[in-house]
Amino acid sequence: MNNYRQLSFNSFCFHRQPGRMAPHRYTPSSSASVQSETTPGAHGEPYKFDPSFSGPVCRRSCTDILHCLIFTLVILSYVALGIVAWLHGDPRKMIHPTDSYGQFCGQKGTSNARKPILFYFNILKCTNPAVLINLQCPTTQMCVSQCPDKFATYTEMQLQHKFNKSYWEYYRQFCKPGFNNPNKPASQVLRDEDCPSMIVPSRPFLRRCLPDFITLNGTVTVANRTRFKDALEMPRSVTELQHAAKGITGLVDTKEVVMNIVEDYAKSWAWILIGLLISLAVSLVFILLLRFTAGLLLWTTIMAALLLLAYGMWYCSTVWSQLRYRQGSEVAILEVGLQTDLQIYLQLRQTWIIFLVTLGVIEASIFLMLIFLRRRVLMAVTLLREASKAISYIMSTLFFPVITFILLTICISYWGFIAIYLASSGEAVYKVMSPDVSCPYVNSTCNPETFYRTNISNSALCLGSKCLFAFYGGETSYHRCLFLLQLSNLFVFLWLVNFSLALEQCTLAGTFASYYWAKRKPQDIPPCPLFLSFNRAIRYHTGSLAFGALILSVAQLFRIILEYLEQRLKCVDNTLSRFLLCCLKCCFWCLEKFLRYMNCNAYIMVAIYGKNFCTSAREAFFLLMRNAVRVAVLDRLTDFLLFLGKVLIAGGVGVVAFFFFTNKIPVIQEEVPSLNYYWVPILTVVIGAYLIAHSFFSIYAMCVDTLFLCFCDDLERNDGSSNKPYFMSPELHRILGKSNQIQ
Repeated sequence: MNNYRQLSFNSFCFHRQPGRMAPHRYTPSSSASVQSETTPGAHGEPYKFDPSFSGPVCRRSCTDILHCLIFTLVILSYVALGIVAWLHGDPRKMIHPTDSYGQFCGQKGTSNARKPILFYFNILKCTNPAVLINLQCPTTQMCVSQCPDKFATYTEMQLQHKFNKSYWEYYRQFCKPGFNNPNKPASQVLRDEDCPSMIVPSRPFLRRCLPDFITLNGTVTVANRTRFKDALEMPRSVTELQHAAKGITGLVDTKEVVMNIVEDYAKSWAWILIGLLISLAVSLVFILLLRFTAGLLLWTTIMAALLLLAYGMWYCSTVWSQLRYRQGSEVAILEVGLQTDLQIYLQLRQTWIIFLVTLGVIEASIFLMLIFLRRRVLMAVTLLREASKAISYIMSTLFFPVITFILLTICISYWGFIAIYLASSGEAVYKVMSPDVSCPYVNSTCNPETFYRTNISNSALCLGSKCLFAFYGGETSYHRCLFLLQLSNLFVFLWLVNFSLALEQCTLAGTFASYYWAKRKPQDIPPCPLFLSFNRAIRYHTGSLAFGALILSVAQLFRIILEYLEQRLKCVDNTLSRFLLCCLKCCFWCLEKFLRYMNCNAYIMVAIYGKNFCTSAREAFFLLMRNAVRVAVLDRLTDFLLFLGKVLIAGGVGVVAFFFFTNKIPVIQEEVPSLNYYWVPILTVVIGAYLIAHSFFSIYAMCVDTLFLCFCDDLERNDGSSNKPYFMSPELHRILGKSNQIQ
């Protein structure tokens, strides 16, 4: 009898048949024959025990082979796309400012090597709305070595040049390269844009010459002047320069913020790292202590919620009583209508009645749950303890997210690499820019070398038009497909990310399943269960994981497309289109959440039984439906407890970071770095702490989900008899009022 009890699990092996799986028992004659004996299957085929996995299924084969092949081809194509993008792209085009000829300012080995700053011939033209549409100011742009430091016009320079040639030497550095004729008539110079019509005191801002604005006594000035004259002797105000500069700074403000943030990271990265390490240690301790405090923490949370709801009901009733004697408080909410001031609704008795009834319903629901579902609540607490015990026996699972993090980092980096190189692909494209918005040739492609010999520059509707650099692109098939290539890059990126997460879920599910189905814990847990589960997932179930990830990626891609369409249609005043988009976004959000939940449970079934994705998803769905009450209670309680832990860790570390970076800790006040935005490291620490806690608690949640499915399956397959003993822990035995009845 003792020999049977020790080997009772090893004698169980479930056959893989269509539909429900039936247990088959094999009783070995001796302990030495367990590994060598075979058990006949449902159709007489031999069925060997696999000592590397202590689950119901012993023999595995590759699942969803077609999807595995497709996934492999997609990865190879993705690599090829990266190579093509690398051959055509040049990230410098997105970083360095570019002059009107498509040349980089400050690029080594070119004529602009010593000219790192971009200068605008007529910055007043940058007030044109085309700046925001085309991301390009409709004036000639040149690379210069320094910005001008005084007011001057071309006409003034010609007059001063007759007495002192140094005026021309200073002014010519802002003219086109090679132009050296100060006696050329001003009208022809301005027509051909050989030189700027005027220059104003400027300073480099993100490698662009912008007016040097200074506020004196509340008035914005440039070089202590509020007014000046242009080349046509027309009076101008500094306010016009300010508006023109905003047209440019609106395009580069984001880059300035990014540079400041990078500077803050460079100063505070060591302290951010310390904060993240503290989060790591706190999360690990929290997980380990949860094994002993899961019940206390859960019941404390429930009691605190009940007391908070009771206080809310008392407060609502008090306010409602006070409003009885206030005139106008009896007006109905429907009579008030839609108001933007919420204080109006808080002055109505009906509002507080609604609050009171809502809180009362929630309070009563929790009480009823505790009364009628107390056994389920106890089961949730026990399952949480069991999950903590499983993790404590298999501590290597806590470090598996490092592998997932590495995979996700590779995916994100490769996606960013392709996106940048695709965006910077192509040659310089020139477009017609005109200060007159009625010009019919605006945004048409042109050639800067022959533009002034065409009819466009001489057209009455396009006076002052110019052929300026617009962007890098092209007219080939490759350039016409850049949008589709970017979309493909995004889709494959989503697929790879979801596959990485699926691999983690399937690996952890197989690991924790080996714990649950071990008859004696931890003696019967196989050695290196995490590695064995990872090997099974990669070797047999890559196709199933890729299939599940593909389905989820399609839903996510549609959600992203809907978000893109919503941004494009914001300027369109169409209530129907916005309503339809809102409905579609809501539907796809719900679909994505459902697919995530079902994929997770499908991966658990794949890890346990080794079936394909569709069969596993179907069996998981019906198993959950047969245990709907348990699912509702356990999922909500465990999710709430884990969410509480994540918020607790992130909030605690965030408070400490806030006190540190705002110099609220006198002991180490001198160590605090000087930052542009103190919220940058604080927000980074909070988000990082939450993600670290989430990675730990995701393992915990996966353990709970796996043990729950194994528990439900255990209840359906076994009855506690000698032929079908339970594999659940003694604590779950006691809660269910059941036990193994081995004679």
